This record gives sequence, structure tokens and C-alpha cells, in this order.
Amino acid sequence: MKKMIYLAGGCFWGTEKYFACIPGVISTEVGYANGHTKAPTYEEVCTNNTGYAETVKVEYDDEKVSLPFILNMYYDVIDPVSMNRQGNDIGTQYRTGIFYVDAADEPVTKESVNELQKNYKEKIAVKVEPLKEYYKAEEYHQNYLDKNPTGYCHIGADKFEKARKAIDRTEE
Repeated sequence: MKKMIYLAGGCFWGTEKYFACIPGVISTEVGYANGHTKAPTYEEVCTNNTGYAETVKVEYDDEKVSLPFILNMYYDVIDPVSMNRQGNDIGTQYRTGIFYVDAADEPVTKESVNELQKNYKEKIAVKVEPLKEYYKAEEYHQNYLDKNPTGYCHIGADKFEKARKAIDRTEE
């Protein structure tokens, strides 16, 4: 069955490419989530006044890949204790967050974050919230690193390779 989860993990260019590589992910799209203005532009989001996070919409086949697996892959490419920063990118639009659309995903997501917390002394900065608002980003941001292979990314090439080879064994 087709499911969706929205993941904010810093600059959305690399996060989108990373999730697009994972077997079982049907599609990805970059956009802006959970802010407080209507139809923000990239420039507006970058001012830190809109409340939006750069976010990747991840559509996946839950018969091929589970939500806990997707979340563990997500944790592998973020610094979960960093507030409003990933890599060299700093600002509220680069915060981490898991935005769910299916209420059944809330307890799964919260349990996942609680398990992650056991690995850190610092408080996990990943917010878990229902998706309130989402706007697709401008077309030039979609699949950006495929269009611009030398573009900046806080996620290393080794992680993209790991994603291509990832196999969900959580159901075994």
C-alpha cells in the first residue's frame, strides 16, 4: 500500500536524493512544511520569518519498506541533536522534523524517536508533528542534485550508495 511521510533534514536537495535512492520509495518531492504564511517562495523561507522547514515528501510502498526502516535511514543522514542546523546550513528552515499524515504513524514515529534518544545524552531536536501545511518547492529545486551533480550537499556520496543498497529487514 502507498503511504507518505514528510521529513525535514536540513537542505532538502540531498535529503531528497538520498530517499529517492532507497528501494521501496516510490517518489520524492521537495517543499516547505508547517509554516504560517501562504504559498511561500524559497527566498521567503530563507528569511527565517515564515516558520517553514525545508522538507521532503516521501511516498513509499509499505509492502516493500516499513516506516521504522525509513526513519532509521533518515536518522543516518541527520544530526538529531542539532537545533536549526544540518551541516553548514543554519536557520530554522534547516530544522529536523517528522511530519505525519496518517494518525497511525504518530505512535510509531514517537517510539522511534524515543529509541533514538537512548543513543544520545543531548536532547533529540527532531520534532514529531502532524503535517499542517505543505507547499511544493519551485521546480528548479526538484531533483536538484540530479540536475546539478556538483551542487552542495551536507550528505556524503557514501550515504547515497548505502541508500541504493538498503534492504528493510525490520519485518523479518
